[in-house]
Amino acid sequence: MRVLVVTAVPAERDAVTRAWEPDAPTVADTVTVDVIAAGVGPAAAAAGAATALTKHPYDLVISAGIGGGFQPVAPLGSLVVADAIVAADLGAETPDGYVPVTGLGFGTVQHLPPAALVRAVADATGAVTGTVLTVSTVTGSAARTAELLARHPDAAAEAMEGFGVAEAAALHGVPVLEIRAVSNAVGPRDRAAWRIGPALAALTTAFGKLVPVLKGWEQEHD
Repeated sequence: MRVLVVTAVPAERDAVTRAWEPDAPTVADTVTVDVIAAGVGPAAAAAGAATALTKHPYDLVISAGIGGGFQPVAPLGSLVVADAIVAADLGAETPDGYVPVTGLGFGTVQHLPPAALVRAVADATGAVTGTVLTVSTVTGSAARTAELLARHPDAAAEAMEGFGVAEAAALHGVPVLEIRAVSNAVGPRDRAAWRIGPALAALTTAFGKLVPVLKGWEQEHD
């Protein structure tokens, strides 16, 4: 089994690879993991993932990193595994409110990871499951938080890359997963309250528990 993990920045990439040092990228006899830092935002994530997917055949793509958690569902330091990866601001503002791109008659705004794999990863890592929103502008106000939750009541976290990674994976016919460690609360921007170090540590711990889950999932789908 070969897995591609796509993060945004080197700190996230390093947090993932620390889970298997000194054995990465071959972390088990039957699981090889390649980890890249593709850049921030859905466009960079899609480009980086698509480029990597043209170089090797992969069985699974994982978008991973830190992100904001919707309170109280995903508190600081917790993990979220996406059961839906949604582009939260891909659409149009109209006099009647926001309309997603699908409402305009084209495109897609959602990708669904394999449900059995989502459950298995959540059980192994103690993660919350829910919708992870992909945004191009990070939420920084209570009004924006309320707006997102009104449109996406099952939202557990937001980040900036998942949908881009999922689009690339879908084009190559490869299943996708998104794992986020919560570094801050979605809402009014308060950098003093961010907990980036603990979130990165939680990401390392999560990936340290992932290999047996991936091996089991692969065997079930052989």
